[in-house]
Amino acid sequence: MNGVLAGLSPEIITILFFVLWLAGFFTGYPIALVLGFVGILMGTLTLGFHPTMTVMYSTGYAQMLNYPLLCLPMFIFMGDMLAASGVADSLYQALHVSMGKIRGGLAVGTIILGTVLAACLGVVAASVAILTMLGLEAMIKRGYSKSLSSGTICASGTLGILIPPSVMIVVYGSLVQVSVGKLFMGAILPGVLLSALYITYVLVRSWLQPEIVGGTMPAEEIAIPWTKKLTMTASSIGPPVVLIFSVLGVIFFGIAPPTEASAVGALATTLLVIAKRKFSWRLMKEVTLDSAKMTGFAWLFFFAGFGATSIFQRLGCADVVSQVVLAAGGKWAAFFLIHFMLFILGMVMDFFAILFVFAPIFVIVCRKGGFDPVWFAIMVCVNLQMAFMTPPMALAIFILKGVAKPELGVTTADIIRGVYPFVLLVMIGLILCISFPEIITWLPNMMIK
Repeated sequence: MNGVLAGLSPEIITILFFVLWLAGFFTGYPIALVLGFVGILMGTLTLGFHPTMTVMYSTGYAQMLNYPLLCLPMFIFMGDMLAASGVADSLYQALHVSMGKIRGGLAVGTIILGTVLAACLGVVAASVAILTMLGLEAMIKRGYSKSLSSGTICASGTLGILIPPSVMIVVYGSLVQVSVGKLFMGAILPGVLLSALYITYVLVRSWLQPEIVGGTMPAEEIAIPWTKKLTMTASSIGPPVVLIFSVLGVIFFGIAPPTEASAVGALATTLLVIAKRKFSWRLMKEVTLDSAKMTGFAWLFFFAGFGATSIFQRLGCADVVSQVVLAAGGKWAAFFLIHFMLFILGMVMDFFAILFVFAPIFVIVCRKGGFDPVWFAIMVCVNLQMAFMTPPMALAIFILKGVAKPELGVTTADIIRGVYPFVLLVMIGLILCISFPEIITWLPNMMIK
């Protein structure tokens, strides 16, 4: 080391890293730039400028050649193209008619649609926006409380970052060098578990407080024969099932790894749009450009984030934090301390930043604690569901508030009141996954090699 701070201990350097990162996050600048700048600054002050830039370039460039990350643009393309297909609209209409007679049925239908969208989109922003446009007005006009309606949409929309094809899982798998395919399989049952917990909560609360779920179903919808309702639901859910199988099915049965499966999914989504007569070259251009922009943003994160965390590790900071965590009193104490930290950090940091900064620490704790790497990784991803619903850094809340029509009168306070019961349900989901780890590990162990 030949920088001006070369003589400082790793503990002091670690504190400086976190202080600068947190200060940078609150400035409002893009998080990727904050990560990279602090990494370069601290590296230059300790290692020197040229060694720092060598580390930043070599690690960042290596990620540009990371083959599993090639699935990102395909999954983004798949989500954008699906949003244009009208699949979500027809499916919600079918669920609306089929489940409207059940007390709380519209909210249950919204959760089911959110679960299906999660398995097709993989991005929280798109899922929450679509659910808000389709479900919020329908529920409020039926007499549902604004808080229950908002909470249902935020919670089911955030499933898109857990249920594959999830962008977060692709990123995390690349960071910790765990098979993305195994992580995809490991995330399916926890995602379904959370969806089931949400549905149970809505049904129980609707039974206890019928006044919060509105009046009766309109007469014209009651008059629709059950056979027609069944046909509507089956025909609407068929295309998403095909898309889900085109990605997850080929991975599970060992036909193709996630990168090739993402290309199959992109092709299947395009064919679906063509079949629904929604395809145009203008649409293809818009979706392709949006996919390229989102991919460029993600690659900036990888280049800056990997470079900064490499400096962080090289200076011994990851070892300092992992030693503090492991000193908590055994591997389970360290595990619970990490999850408490994730919950607190999720309130103030973007999940990308959390993963890039703490992934090296997760690897050390997972290895020294003897935890299953797939189980440990999915537990982190389940925990980060809460980051999208806990203010002040609550992406789902801001998206719903921005997309909701002003005349509906939904306030931020309404949304916050609505999401907190679902945050508690995520905690219950975490406890169940700890008590029954097979919820996560069963499907990955059943995969055809």
